[in-house]
Amino acid sequence: MLITREDLLDRLGPQGAAWLDAALADAHDAAHPDPHAPPRRAIPVWELRFAAAGRECGIPEAAEAARVLLLHTARPGAATVTRLYERGTGAERRAVLLALPHLPLTPGQGVPLIEDALRTNDPRLLAAALATRAAAHLDAHAWRHAVLKCLFTAVPLTAVADLAGRARSDGELARMLRDFAAERTAAGRPVPMDLPHVLALTAKEA
Repeated sequence: MLITREDLLDRLGPQGAAWLDAALADAHDAAHPDPHAPPRRAIPVWELRFAAAGRECGIPEAAEAARVLLLHTARPGAATVTRLYERGTGAERRAVLLALPHLPLTPGQGVPLIEDALRTNDPRLLAAALATRAAAHLDAHAWRHAVLKCLFTAVPLTAVADLAGRARSDGELARMLRDFAAERTAAGRPVPMDLPHVLALTAKEA
């Protein structure tokens, strides 16, 4: 769910609140450019503020919310979103992933970013990638392996959007889950607590 400006202001002090309002104004101007304004600078001001949110907001959760709100306000296209993700820190990449449902992108434009996040072992990126509706456009093979990676990295499966819907009647996912559980048991390692739940979902009829 997208946090509102008002809710975010409650988390910030006066200095952070002033910074947020200025940043959102810059993002709004980027989304609604004045045709008579001077040529834009090489890097739009709102993008610089996106990178500075961690320093200006102080609290990591507030910085993340501010970045998502900036993206939602600026309404950047796929090229800008991809650049911010590829050049960003882990925290900035997570904000981009969380913002995907709120951006004017086609359904498949966010998939490459999600696929990149799923290649990492960063639990926060994995959770953000699979929480977004854009993850619904992962093909079945990639989605199944993403579920297994969550189990392997201890990312709660509650983070996976539409888990019940996609797991239902998925015999291949059930086989992969059983194999994973057998490997863990044979190695004397515990089976993740979420595994029986998602395995039960695969047995339900579509």
